[in-house]
Order: sequence, then structure tokens, then C-alpha cells
Amino acid sequence: MKISLFPETELVSRFAKIVKDLRLAKGLSQEELAFRADVDRTYISRLERGLKQPSIMTLFKLAKGLDVPASQIIEKIESVL
Repeated sequence: MKISLFPETELVSRFAKIVKDLRLAKGLSQEELAFRADVDRTYISRLERGLKQPSIMTLFKLAKGLDVPASQIIEKIESVL
């Protein structure tokens, strides 16, 4: 039996908003973040629109690209749920 703490769509939506907010706060374009995080720009776009869910590796790449600890991204998600 699978027990979900949060609705999956809400979690994805919150993650998308937080990544976008952090990116904009750093003054980065999607292309700049993609370059820094070593991912495709279209992937950043899909993440920010809630169409993709990152792997743990991608979470760490995004954190590096945003120059924040990965834990900060997780904490921000948890604080709004």
C-alpha cells in the first residue's frame, strides 16, 4: 500500500515555482541556469512549468547552478506544503 504525504501534482508545482523564483532572484535566464547546471534549456523550461520531475542528481545540478545548497531547495518546498 502506497501512502503519499503530499499530492504529487502539488509537490511538482511547488518545486517548479521555487526553482523559477530562485533563478529569477539570481538574475539568471533559463539558458544561463541550464549552462551552469549542465542541463538542456528546454529541460529547465519543462521543470519550471511542472512538466518534469528532477532526479536527485538533477536536483544537485540545479542547486550548483543556482549557487545554493540542495537542502535549501528542499526546505523551501517543505515550508510551503
